[in-house]
Amino acid sequence: MQQNTPSEAPFRWPIRVYWEDTDAGGVVYHAGYLRFLERARSEWLRARGVDQQRLRDATGIGFVVRDMQIGFVSPARLDDELSASVEIERLRPASMAFAQAIHRQDGKLLVRATVRAACVNLGDMRPCPIPEDLLARIS
Repeated sequence: MQQNTPSEAPFRWPIRVYWEDTDAGGVVYHAGYLRFLERARSEWLRARGVDQQRLRDATGIGFVVRDMQIGFVSPARLDDELSASVEIERLRPASMAFAQAIHRQDGKLLVRATVRAACVNLGDMRPCPIPEDLLARIS
């Protein structure tokens, strides 16, 4: 069953590029963008009242990235101010698909990604349904 969520403005999370995010040329290393996207999704959940540690402790479930498609459009550099956005594209009983992007402060698109996260029982890493109360917070 596929359930599309209502359209709303994307959630945005600010990011500053530090030395640790860059290669020797001062350009963000490609794997750094994955961390930026992950942080934005985590903060998106937090903004909806979902504490991932508490969720894990109370239910034994969590979200894991199932797959990702990413396109690198333009580089970010040391000290750039960025914004990572999160929009839910699809919500299914045991997974969510996100449309994400990273823009520089001047509006230039740097990265575009589609990320699918599955809800799993962290004990055996098997898919499980997203709890109803959690669905209500994220949809």
